[in-house]
Amino acid sequence: MTQPTTWVDGAAGSLYDADNLPYGVFSHGDEPPRVGVRIGEHVLDLAPVAASEMLEVAHLFEAPELNPFLATGRGTWESVRSWVTGLVTDEAERAIVEPSLIPVAEVEMLLPVAVADYVDFYCSLEHATNVGKMFRPDAEPLLPNWRHLPVGYHGRAGTVVVSGTDVHRPRGQRKAPDETTPSYGPSGRLDIEAELGFVVGVPSSLGEAVDVGGFADHVFGVVALNDWSARDIQSWEYVPLGPFLGKSFATSVSAWVTPLQALQAARTDLPGQDPEPLEYLRVGPGAGLDIDFEIELNGQTVARPPYSSMYWAPAQMLAHLTVNGASLRTGDLFASGTVSGGRRDQRGSFLELSWGGAEPFSVRGEERSFLQDADTVTIRATAPGANGGRLGLGEVTGTILPPR
Repeated sequence: MTQPTTWVDGAAGSLYDADNLPYGVFSHGDEPPRVGVRIGEHVLDLAPVAASEMLEVAHLFEAPELNPFLATGRGTWESVRSWVTGLVTDEAERAIVEPSLIPVAEVEMLLPVAVADYVDFYCSLEHATNVGKMFRPDAEPLLPNWRHLPVGYHGRAGTVVVSGTDVHRPRGQRKAPDETTPSYGPSGRLDIEAELGFVVGVPSSLGEAVDVGGFADHVFGVVALNDWSARDIQSWEYVPLGPFLGKSFATSVSAWVTPLQALQAARTDLPGQDPEPLEYLRVGPGAGLDIDFEIELNGQTVARPPYSSMYWAPAQMLAHLTVNGASLRTGDLFASGTVSGGRRDQRGSFLELSWGGAEPFSVRGEERSFLQDADTVTIRATAPGANGGRLGLGEVTGTILPPR
């Protein structure tokens, strides 16, 4: 369904047209942080507009995080979206709304959600196969469980940071295959992972499983995500319990949370699952998402991973996350794992792009593999919009600093 045309200057036809309307938290000058919606190159300050129209939910937009709004549930999410759409498309609202439009360039964007828990999955067949070939060259690339369940690990919520936050190179234990004992020091194989993150709004009770049909009732929206990874620390520590310090030092997310409602035109079928999943993981048509990623290193695009190739669907991740009765909390974040396609220029990590450092890729005439200090990585994502154009899912950027 095509959205009406916006009256906001420069917004029509942009990545942030009226069919997008992502939410974020911003500060402006000395004013306290609060909730806004992006339209074009402006932030709509929701609190004063909602107060002037005496909406019952006005106080939710005065909060320094999205959590109070997220907790209200799908009915409120949909009614507020309809209200905001009217504000930015109805000329009769212009006099009320225009004073509350602030240029994006004049605000500071903050972490949009107080993250409760963070879980990271491993849902790309191409990524899992590439990693398996590198780490287990004499064995099957995929472990026996991979096609039967969305593999994941529990991350660290306290180190999720907003786009633009610098990342210090982590220290830890490393042990190369040709070394007899481990050593301690800064990671020498620092990497990125382009991922899609899902933000939970409505909680669930302990002992309650959320089935695949409950995805849209619990998940509010998505963020672009970079799961920074220290591969040398990870490879030494991960046996037998999986990722720990190689992943927990930083995870960056975009400042804007795109509602699921904005992604209806991006729904697509999964590429196919064989064998058929167990009943609690079965989904129908349209369970996947057609989202295009772009990875930029120091201003040069090095890869364009397609999310449409992901093997496991978002609803399957949530169903598996809760099937044992694990409860959801408002602000929970779970991520897809690295998004990678079948071609080299679609690989979503530098580990894959450089094949573990053995096949460097070129950036501005220089051979590169893992991250160096002062490198800046930017990950962008776009999706089809209801108006026939593209939606911007924000961007997530970070610069590597030396270890503290």
